[in-house]
Amino acid sequence: MHRRSTLQLLAGTGLSFALPPMRLQAAQRRGAERPRSLIVLWMNGGMSQLETWDPHPGTPGGGEVTAIPTTVSGLNISSLLPQMAEQMHHCLTIRSLISEEGDHERGAAFVRSGFRPEAGLVYPAIAAVISRQLPVRQLDLPPYISLAPALNVPEGGYLGSSANAWRVYKPGGQLNNLNAVVPEERLDRRLQSLRFLSDRFHRSRPLAERRTLHDRMTDQALTMMQSEQLQAFELDQEPESVRQRYGASEFGTGCLLARRLVETGVRTVEVTLPGFDTHIGNHEGHVTQCRILDPAMSALLQDLAERDLLQSTIVLCITEFGRTPPINPTGGRDHWPHWFSGVVAGGGFRRGGVIGETQPGIPGDDPPPPAQPISVPELYATILSQFEIDPAAEVATPIGRPVRLASADPNPLLLES
Repeated sequence: MHRRSTLQLLAGTGLSFALPPMRLQAAQRRGAERPRSLIVLWMNGGMSQLETWDPHPGTPGGGEVTAIPTTVSGLNISSLLPQMAEQMHHCLTIRSLISEEGDHERGAAFVRSGFRPEAGLVYPAIAAVISRQLPVRQLDLPPYISLAPALNVPEGGYLGSSANAWRVYKPGGQLNNLNAVVPEERLDRRLQSLRFLSDRFHRSRPLAERRTLHDRMTDQALTMMQSEQLQAFELDQEPESVRQRYGASEFGTGCLLARRLVETGVRTVEVTLPGFDTHIGNHEGHVTQCRILDPAMSALLQDLAERDLLQSTIVLCITEFGRTPPINPTGGRDHWPHWFSGVVAGGGFRRGGVIGETQPGIPGDDPPPPAQPISVPELYATILSQFEIDPAAEVATPIGRPVRLASADPNPLLLES
């Protein structure tokens, strides 16, 4: 029996893994177990904390931004994020993330993995670790999907290329290579021929077949091509009013698509917003980028909360480092890894909380370190713990070196009591 015939038979008996009708609640689609997912909103280039989550208006390093109140008493954020101000009761704002990497590539590698880069070993992104540790049953789509990626950092690291994200370079556009270019009968003949050749290759060179994973990757690709779970990418199923709330941007489309993917059961999704490398014209650059971020992130949080999915979905907005408190002569801010801000929501993290306090300092002087510093490894160990993954567990690299999943322990200050 051909693969296509088998899938058609399963569909006829009600055993296919189709998306339920849109009228069903999103939480019901995730099933009774409600497996947790992670959505990473990656602000590529080094988002300034002073123009976003930690403004200091009226101070020497405060810049042109003003602060506005939020739905959390006593918490003010940048006036460039008015819609997010209405959603901060869902979020934990961390103003004291610390890093020792001030280079873009090394900083991104550190913040995406929680490990400082080192020669001879590439650490996997936290999203790759989670998707590898917790495979999702009955999922035809890849477990780790990157939308509008702008990074060259290998996501899978020592876990291998099979742990890399499946990349969608233009969210909302047509997916490449998922529709057959020949009639069904001809496709079936091609698959029969491919299976014949694969069987002969397997019998004559079994070690090479296991090393290349050719059959496994072919089966996964064919299953995905014929899966009704691909409907998650069909954004025309969403009302126009919903699409407008996310904003007319590639990033906004990516956030809407991320919501649909976690509804379908995808474990980890990353959405990238570039444009934060503001060495020149920092304020103007953040005005432009926050107009994209603000509607998209706020709509994502609101939708997840209304669909009873926020408690089972961790949303993390983070960047590779922050920006200097002093403003340079070109009106920009330079790299500042000593502290920066991030926002995390859902999945058992504190709601409406704030950790860390910073001082912008006097231009020319080094500002004092922040109160309540939180390391990136601490944050990621806490995320792993919320997925019931032991951050102290060790895995073996390809050369047999044991490595912990996280280089720190969970921090209970980040979680709801």
